[in-house]
Amino acid sequence: MTTRSPQFLTLLVSAVAVSGYALWGYGSGIQRAAVHPDMIRVFNAQRTLITLHATCSGIALVSGPFQFLPGLRAWRPSLHRWLGYLYLTVGVGIGGVSGLLLAFTAYGGLVSAAGFSLLAALWLFTGVHALLAAKQKDFELHRIWMTRNYALTFAGVTIRIYLGLFFASGLKFEEFYPSLAWLCWVPNLILVEWWLLPGRNRQNP
Repeated sequence: MTTRSPQFLTLLVSAVAVSGYALWGYGSGIQRAAVHPDMIRVFNAQRTLITLHATCSGIALVSGPFQFLPGLRAWRPSLHRWLGYLYLTVGVGIGGVSGLLLAFTAYGGLVSAAGFSLLAALWLFTGVHALLAAKQKDFELHRIWMTRNYALTFAGVTIRIYLGLFFASGLKFEEFYPSLAWLCWVPNLILVEWWLLPGRNRQNP
C-alpha cells in the first residue's frame, strides 16, 4: 500500500469525511447532527462522553490508514511509532472506554447496547494486543492485531454507509437502527479474518 494506492485513498478520504462530520455534529459539545429525539436527550445527558468519543474516535479513524504504509514504517519509524501511540492510546483507548460507557445508553434497547458494547470491548481488546505485540517486537503479530483493530475502527464509516442504504430503502429509523449496532462491525471483522487467512497470496496491507 502506498499513499497513491486506491486502498489507502479510499480509507483516508472516507475516514476524514466521517471524522469531520462527527466533530461537526457532536465533537464540539453541541448537538448539530439531525438525530432521533431520544438520541438528543442522551446527548444532553452524556455531553462530555459523547464529545470525547467523537473526537478520539475521529483521531483513530484518520491516523489509522497511515499505520499500514510500509514506506512510513521503513523510512520514518519514529513517526510510525508516534502515530501508533496516538492511535492506540488516545484514539482507541479513550475512544473505546467512552464508547463502552455510552453503549449502555444506545438507542434501540438491548440489541443496540449489546452490539455496541461488544464492538467497544473488542476494539479495546485488539488494541491492547497490538500494543503488546509491538512492545515484544513481534511486528508480524502487531500487524495482524492492528488490521483487526482498524476493521473495528472503520465501523464509524460503515455505520454511516448502512444508514444511507436503509434510509434509501424507505425503512423507519427505529426499525433498522438496532441492527446497525452489529452490521457496522461484524462484516468488517469477518472480511479481515478472511484476508488474514494463512497461505493467501496477497501483499501485506
